[in-house]
Amino acid sequence: MTKIDRRIIKSQEAIKNAVIELMAEKPFDDITIQEIADRANVNRGTIYLHYTDKYDLLDQLIEEHMDNLRQLCREASDLTFEEGNYIWYEYFERHRLFFSTMLSSKGAPHFRSRFLQLVIEEFKPEVDTSSGKNEGLDENVVLQFFASAVVGIVEWWFKQGMPLPARVIAEQTGRLLDRNLG
Repeated sequence: MTKIDRRIIKSQEAIKNAVIELMAEKPFDDITIQEIADRANVNRGTIYLHYTDKYDLLDQLIEEHMDNLRQLCREASDLTFEEGNYIWYEYFERHRLFFSTMLSSKGAPHFRSRFLQLVIEEFKPEVDTSSGKNEGLDENVVLQFFASAVVGIVEWWFKQGMPLPARVIAEQTGRLLDRNLG
C-alpha cells in the first residue's frame, strides 16, 4: 500500500511540476493535457485519474499553495510581521518557479486575486480602525491598501529576479507592516 501511495504522490508531483514549467514557457490556455503528460512522463489517463482537466489541476495546485500559506500564518500568529514575513519569503523562495510563473503575465490571472484575498483574510484580525494609527478609517480600505502592497512587493521581488535575499525583503516589509498595523 505504501508503494502505491508513493507512486501516486510522485506522479502528482511530476504533473504539478510539468504544468508549472510549461506555464513558464507559454500561456496556460495554449497548454494541452498531452504536453503536461509528456513533460511529466506519465500517460494522459494518469492525469485524468487525479484531475478533471487542466483547469482543475491548476485550481488544485493554487489551493495547495494557498492552504500552505494559511498554515504558515497560523504557525506565525504570535510572531511580529517581520518574523512572520520571513517564513513566507522562505516559502516563496522554495517555490520560486510556481510563484514567479503565477505572478507573471503568463501565469494564471486567477492566482493573483486568490493571493490578494488570502492576504486580506490574514490581515483582517490585525486591523484596528477603532483606535490608534488607523482610527476612523474604513476597514476595507485599510485591508485593500496593505494587502495590495504585500502582493505588489512579492510581484516586484519575483519580476526583478529576487534582488534582495528573503531575510532582507522580509525585514523591510515586516518593519513597514509593524509600523503601520502594529
